[in-house]
Amino acid sequence: MLTLRSPDSSLHQNSPANIRIRRRIGTVWRHTDAEVFSLSVRGRHPAGGLFVVLGNPDASPEARSHNAVLTLKLAGCHEPQKATLTGSAISVVDGKRQSIPLKLIALSEPGMYAVTRQWPAQGRWVLEFIATDQGRLTSTLVSAGPAGIDRQSAKLAMRQPAEEDIAALLK
Repeated sequence: MLTLRSPDSSLHQNSPANIRIRRRIGTVWRHTDAEVFSLSVRGRHPAGGLFVVLGNPDASPEARSHNAVLTLKLAGCHEPQKATLTGSAISVVDGKRQSIPLKLIALSEPGMYAVTRQWPAQGRWVLEFIATDQGRLTSTLVSAGPAGIDRQSAKLAMRQPAEEDIAALLK
């Protein structure tokens, strides 16, 4: 509970003006308490983060055996390995947006995946990975081109990827 204290005791006097002020303050706090309670019971929102972490396939003999160009690791609280992970390769080809669903190869370590090249070698591409679990959502974008995967350009967010983030990585 929050208690308001006045630096002087003038608000505690029972003049008509002070009574009105105390009523207004009380009304504000009653509304605020009701709104906070309303927000807290609207739905179950589990605490804890969920992240898609990019990795180097050279660090995993299993990923190398699949000829992976990238590894992904689900990390965070509350059993992140149980999250659903999807991937897409996105580009603009001849002025039209193209999206290719990616097949993610589950590795023996729970929550770890290998990604092989499934998009054309030419042109600039954005790899989009989205993980969802119990109402949580996270996304990771990374650019890919003829020189390979640019993990330094990765953008992570706790939301659906924004179109402007994808467009910036395609430049």
